[in-house]
Amino acid sequence: MPLVIFLNDLGSDDKPKTIDVPVGTTILDAARRAQAQVGSACGGVCACSTCHVYVRSGLSSLSLQKDREEDILDKAFDVRPVSRLGCQARVSQTPVEVEITRESRRAYLDEHPENKP
Repeated sequence: MPLVIFLNDLGSDDKPKTIDVPVGTTILDAARRAQAQVGSACGGVCACSTCHVYVRSGLSSLSLQKDREEDILDKAFDVRPVSRLGCQARVSQTPVEVEITRESRRAYLDEHPENKP
């Protein structure tokens, strides 16, 4: 199973949250399983950009970006060549290292106020 690593979301052991997921799982679903702080205001239906992440390694192994994802990413802040929407990017066999954007983490904390520091 592929490994998804959330580089800037540390667990109780002060290590990045990491999870093994089945091939085809979205980064957003992996984040939910790992309890990583990736926002999803629209519920993961590609209607917002709150699940915007930076893929630090494994980008070429993810599912191809479709027009809808590109259109929604146009609305995100600080889009980079390694940007993907977590709800659209599906993992393959290769490990994927993800950095959660500041806006995505803020959206997550707005959605889950019980997790605010």
